[in-house]
Amino acid sequence: MTDSVYTQLLDLACGAFLLAAVVVLWLRQLSSIVQVFALQGVALAVVAALLGLHEDRLGLLAVAAGIGLLRAGALPRLMLRALTAGTPHRSHPHYEEDVSESRETRPLVNVAASLLSAALLTLLAYAVSRPLVELHSTPATRALPVGLAVVLIGFFTLVTRRRALAQVVGFLLLDNGITVTAFLAASGVPLIVELGVSFDVLLAVLVLQILTTRMRAAFGGTGIDDLRELRD
Repeated sequence: MTDSVYTQLLDLACGAFLLAAVVVLWLRQLSSIVQVFALQGVALAVVAALLGLHEDRLGLLAVAAGIGLLRAGALPRLMLRALTAGTPHRSHPHYEEDVSESRETRPLVNVAASLLSAALLTLLAYAVSRPLVELHSTPATRALPVGLAVVLIGFFTLVTRRRALAQVVGFLLLDNGITVTAFLAASGVPLIVELGVSFDVLLAVLVLQILTTRMRAAFGGTGIDDLRELRD
């Protein structure tokens, strides 16, 4: 693989990675959000694979395969199961929902403001990471702002969504951003480190799946506002 082809493919994969995070802010259907997150997992795996091929590192190729299986396969599947598991009980008059459980209908920030915030966060990421890029300019380090932008967008998603599953996606976007930043800054991480982090993320998603299923069974939905009503 020539340097020019490597640079073009890496830029394309990083662009798709960032675009997926922005699309998550635009969508409201939770199943579509999960599918876009799966596509971002594919882009993350491609970034790791390109770094492995460019540097002839079999360990990075193994990490890329593991990322593809976990973040583009296992995690989205678990979230879709959490979305469809359990039938809402309408016997609880205080927690009966008047909206579809499969949509994020009342985010704290509307679509237009969310997309504008994503643009501002991306500009902030490029401004903050500029000294790092100038310190050692390579195709990988020049893509560092993408990872930082996805970290910020993931945190923004986490704090502005009201559905538990949408907040899970925000947390995973943040984790994906941290992972791709580590790959681009240090040309990958050891396999044992990535496995440890991935298993921690998998465990967190399993726990959150159980919690969302219990919330739906007890309260008829997974809106965070329902939990606040428990204090009354």
